[in-house]
Amino acid sequence: MSVVLHWFLPTSGDGRTVVERFHANRSLGAAALREPDIDYLAQIAQAAEHNGFSGVLTPTGTWCEDAWLTTAALLARTSTLKFLVAFRPGVISPTLAAQMAATYQRISRGRLLLNVVTGGDEVEQRRFGDWLDHDRRYARTDEFLHVVRAVWSGRPVDFSGEHYQVSGATVMAAPDPVPPIYFGGSSDAALPVAARRADVYLTWGEPPAQVAEKIGRVRALAGDRPIRFGVRLHTISRDTSAEAWREAEKLLEALDPAQVARAQEQLRASESVGQQRMVALHGGDLSRGVRGLEVHPGLWAGIGLVRGGAGTALVGSHSEVADLIEEYHRLGVEEFVLSGYPHLEEAYWFGEGVRPILARRGLLAGSPTAHDGPELSDPVGRIAARVPLGGDPREAVGGGS
Repeated sequence: MSVVLHWFLPTSGDGRTVVERFHANRSLGAAALREPDIDYLAQIAQAAEHNGFSGVLTPTGTWCEDAWLTTAALLARTSTLKFLVAFRPGVISPTLAAQMAATYQRISRGRLLLNVVTGGDEVEQRRFGDWLDHDRRYARTDEFLHVVRAVWSGRPVDFSGEHYQVSGATVMAAPDPVPPIYFGGSSDAALPVAARRADVYLTWGEPPAQVAEKIGRVRALAGDRPIRFGVRLHTISRDTSAEAWREAEKLLEALDPAQVARAQEQLRASESVGQQRMVALHGGDLSRGVRGLEVHPGLWAGIGLVRGGAGTALVGSHSEVADLIEEYHRLGVEEFVLSGYPHLEEAYWFGEGVRPILARRGLLAGSPTAHDGPELSDPVGRIAARVPLGGDPREAVGGGS
């Protein structure tokens, strides 16, 4: 079981502080110093590809650019990178979604991954005209994914459920390969849907014991059905632990107490069980200081003080961050969806610092199963260690999902 690494496209903007536009209005956090124009996003996508990431997650919501259109525009600016496109099933027909995915898969030559976001923020859902309550949204997602997968078979589909009715639903041609479906949700309504429909169950970066408990629940619900597991995290990786924690401290120092209070008021009102689990890690308490927000060795909850969704970061030296990734991997986590501020620079810090260590430990597809020498700390050595003798830099990373 190899590790698959993904990065993140900040389609709401980027900067050297925690740019908060997630599930919130733009007044809650720092303004983006780097607007998400296509040229800047192309830089990040190319950096992710250059540093051996398999794909990039692109978010969905009113606070960011549309994921389908943005990533389609980036296909011509990249060669092998896959795009994990987030979208909301409640605001689009399942037949249309199946058609869009099939077309995308053909024009990209197989570079589409799908992240299904049912939605846990009532205010955000209503912006899109969705007035169902939390549990009914997951019931609708269950039907939605049933129809999508049936349509991808290439045969006309008839379906009559509580939320959808289709007759003769089909696409011009079945996608090849079929896009893997990534799915998140921590509630009792979400987990059975994940077990039935998802290829990869994603969780935000809770401490390993909590992730293990969640994985166990999904596995029990899935029974014999194969399902993989992934985790969504930020990273702050440097040559030494002290340098990394100083970077975390800079992010914390840039937060205004009033900003934190406003963000926490909104985040606590979220219907999302996963969001409430994130809030519980830090309690909205800025006064705890940088190390007081370390909720597991090397796992820092400071980002969640103002950012909705993924609110924890792996912080430490490159080896320490690799250690924590390996700890999650031992629990059954195969896919890591990572990010950092700013996303361009942090892609290189991780790609040049952590990824070679994972390769030497035999955790990446195509990498050796062991290494004889000590882990390298100098940047030149780190870059050289990424590439097998006489090989291509991408040979050390796993393929698709």
